[in-house]
Amino acid sequence: MQLPHFVQLAITGLLAASVPLAMVWMSSDPNKFRKLVWLTAFLTFDLIVFGAFTRLTDSGLGCPDWPGCYGMANPFLAHEQIVAAEALLPSGPVTVVKAWIEMIHRYLAMGVGCLCVALTATAWIQWRKKRAAEFRPGLPTATLLAVCVQGAFGAWTVTLKLQPVIVTIHLLLAMCLLAMLCWLGARQDAVLAPPKAPVQVKGLRMLARWAALILFIQIALGGWVSTNYATLACTGFPLCNGEMIPALDFEHGFTLWRELGKTAAGHYLPFSALTSIHWVHRNFAYIVLLVLGLTAWRAWTVPGLDKHARRIAIVLGVQACTGIATVYFNFPLAIAVLHNAGAALLVVLVTMLNYQTKTRFSAPAPARPEQ
Repeated sequence: MQLPHFVQLAITGLLAASVPLAMVWMSSDPNKFRKLVWLTAFLTFDLIVFGAFTRLTDSGLGCPDWPGCYGMANPFLAHEQIVAAEALLPSGPVTVVKAWIEMIHRYLAMGVGCLCVALTATAWIQWRKKRAAEFRPGLPTATLLAVCVQGAFGAWTVTLKLQPVIVTIHLLLAMCLLAMLCWLGARQDAVLAPPKAPVQVKGLRMLARWAALILFIQIALGGWVSTNYATLACTGFPLCNGEMIPALDFEHGFTLWRELGKTAAGHYLPFSALTSIHWVHRNFAYIVLLVLGLTAWRAWTVPGLDKHARRIAIVLGVQACTGIATVYFNFPLAIAVLHNAGAALLVVLVTMLNYQTKTRFSAPAPARPEQ
């Protein structure tokens, strides 16, 4: 990519970040750092949802190079090459629409990256001035490192032609970045909130941690389903292709390092491997419903967490419905994107619950032995 086009692309990323930065700057909120954190988290959530839309519309290779599009800063400048590729293969990965979807996703990602730079710089500056706890720069710096690694995996997603393990890690890193930003936002909220007395709730903190772990595993399995295009490998519900346990091929289905649609040996991936990918994700969902449902039920009884627990229960129920509807209605795009958005929203809610249980709630103190 030539330098003038690279500079133009960088300016586009800065412009993508300029609107939210201007909103923060012109805000009447005295705690502008807090506003910047939550605005960055909101745009990261949007980026994840739009990334799902990019993946589900098969637009990941809409521009087959990186960071630009045919070496250009935008699809307008690469219009001739895109049209030529579309003429050769109208149903292929490169079309005018898919190129714009892919580049908009990249522009939004660059905007989030610029916001993370602003977050980190602000945190370090304020920490040097005030040494206030809310400006501790460790977590903001971690978000900047995460977004840099995320950008690298975004590049490898294109250069390695949508290799499933790379795309899945790209998704998981995005969810981790969202969780870190929400944790940072919760820390800023705690500064403004009045002090609350600790509440002793046996086991809730550990249960919230398990909920986060189980949710992470399920998102990884869901990403593996999506990146291997295995969404419709199981038809019908609750049976899979009319069977409780269909023909499964775990060996090929869960070999991580391989090309899209191929086995590690380079042969075409058997359908039973795709079925096993979908079947595992579907059945692990029952564990997610059990653990997150139990967590929400326990949190429901705690003063100050009842509303949060209700939100988790509602999103969890909707998430189960959209997962079933995606299969039942033969993979409609809107429902599939909503299913991905539900996963990201659960990450937000479970992260906030973990923050609350860590900072406000404590386990019962052990009984003192009698003298």
